[in-house]
Amino acid sequence: MPLRLAPPTPPRARERRCACPVCLPARWSREGGRGPVTDPEGVSRGFSERAPRPSAGSGSAGRADSPTPQCAPAMAPLVVPALLLLAASVSLVPRAGSISFQLPANSRKCLREEIHKDVLVTGEYELSEQPGGRTDLKVTDSSGHILYSKEEASKGKFAFTTDDYDMFEICFESRLPAGHFRVPDQLIILNTKHGVEAKNYEDIAKAEKLKPLEVELRRLEDLSESIVNDFAYMKQREEEMRDTNESTSARVLYFSIFSMCCLVGLATWQVFYLRRFFKAKKLIE
Repeated sequence: MPLRLAPPTPPRARERRCACPVCLPARWSREGGRGPVTDPEGVSRGFSERAPRPSAGSGSAGRADSPTPQCAPAMAPLVVPALLLLAASVSLVPRAGSISFQLPANSRKCLREEIHKDVLVTGEYELSEQPGGRTDLKVTDSSGHILYSKEEASKGKFAFTTDDYDMFEICFESRLPAGHFRVPDQLIILNTKHGVEAKNYEDIAKAEKLKPLEVELRRLEDLSESIVNDFAYMKQREEEMRDTNESTSARVLYFSIFSMCCLVGLATWQVFYLRRFFKAKKLIE
């Protein structure tokens, strides 16, 4: 009787894994079910699916027809909106050293600062658009003298030199005609510099034909001069405050002595007055 060889047993289908944590298998497997796949390090990588055991006659063709799970790029559609939002937010971020604030419609906001005498002051401003309205800019001192004025300001620069130690004011005033609906607040970005920071040493170097080292020495000289002036001003203010304190102390001392004298005189008069009153009533001898 001839020997018959048994048909070769098809190899068991290997486990197919999806490395993407958001990718799920397409269908349930009849053998082994479905569950989370864990790598040798014990970290869960997703879900696995065991393909059904192919029949004896299918051979390797059964394995070729079985679908292979694919990882869909689930986060790809969110990348473009996130980048657009980031670019928009970066464009609205004010530069370092500048001041930004919101200006409502039909309102006025002012910024004040004390500046010494003979100091160069520069400013740069930028305003967002406001439909149907306008915004005026005005720079004045404590006496009301207009140092800079701009109607329908949107973007620009200004500069002036102080004549005396004073309080300077930068005002933005928004005006919206009647009949307009409510509009969003206007964003204002203001960057002011004074003293050494306001000087443009590049223009000075070109005008005087200075070398880079000479320009740096000029900047250090101006900086040291400003520091000396600040210390001199602080010393002057300290002397004024000391004189004020001494005069106040002297006035308090004199007022205290005068008050004590008044109290002593009033007490003496009360004693003599009561003595005469009791004698008149014959209460005492």
